[in-house]
This record gives sequence, structure tokens and C-alpha cells, in this order.
Amino acid sequence: MAQEFHYSATTEKSLDEAVAALEAALKDRKFGVLWQMDIPSKLKEKGVEFDKPYRVLEVCNPNEAKQVLTQNPMVGYFLPCKVVVYEHEGKTVIGLPKPTVLMGVIGDEGLMETAQRVEAALKEAVDEAAG
Repeated sequence: MAQEFHYSATTEKSLDEAVAALEAALKDRKFGVLWQMDIPSKLKEKGVEFDKPYRVLEVCNPNEAKQVLTQNPMVGYFLPCKVVVYEHEGKTVIGLPKPTVLMGVIGDEGLMETAQRVEAALKEAVDEAAG
């Protein structure tokens, strides 16, 4: 059976509350939010209506990024890490693609220790924000 590519948690918090909690939880783990995109607003700018709240946050821990990029420049294809926050069936979902699965695509076993450490920190941040 294939490994699930993502990790997600649901919360009763509003989307904005979840994003704020996520930003704080990430900061506690030395991840910064580099950029945030509000999908409905961006699509509306392009003349496309999309009415479901959906945010994409690009996050990075600079020390971890330096380490993996030094080891294998192809890791840049996956950086920065993405965390999404959206509404689905009356709940707010916070999720991310698993760094271990993404690194597995490259096939460089030397990256897995860092990927596991980053994934654990991101999952903790998601769980804390959802809590």
C-alpha cells in the first residue's frame, strides 16, 4: 500500500483563527511564513470566481533548507514547504504534503533524516494549531 502523501488535521476554528494559530506554532518551531496566498482573492483578480476559503502558506526553516539544498539541489523543487488551510464540510482543515514522501521521489536516502525531522515539526505545528 502506498504511503499517504499528506498530513491533515481538522479544527472548529475559523480559517483566520487557524492561520493565526498555525503561524504562531510554526514560529515556535523556527519556521517562518515567507508568503501567504488567499486563493479566492487571487482568482477573483484574474476574473475567476471561487467562493471557498482557501489559503496556501509557504513556510521555511532556513537551517534545514540550507542543509538539504547543500546535499542535493533538486530539493529546491519542493521548497519552500507548503501548508494549506481551507474550509471543507463545515470544518477548517490544515494540511501539508509530507516532506518524507516528497524527498522519497528524489531517491536520496541521505535526505530522509532531515525530511523526518521537518515533517515531525510541521505535524506538531498543525496539531497545535488545530487544537
